[in-house]
Amino acid sequence: MHELEIFLEDEEAVGVVEIILIIVVLIGLVLIFKEQLTTLVKNILSKISKQANSV
Repeated sequence: MHELEIFLEDEEAVGVVEIILIIVVLIGLVLIFKEQLTTLVKNILSKISKQANSV
């Protein structure tokens, strides 16, 4: 997290508006693809647990 603060302080062209827009876009993508992401994570976790049981 400290590296992020240093990066944001060093970059003069990056403004608060741009950061807020990026966050809004990321949140929007998560909301749009929420069901697909949930299914993907469940599938990955089930595969991990199946493989862990076989060890």
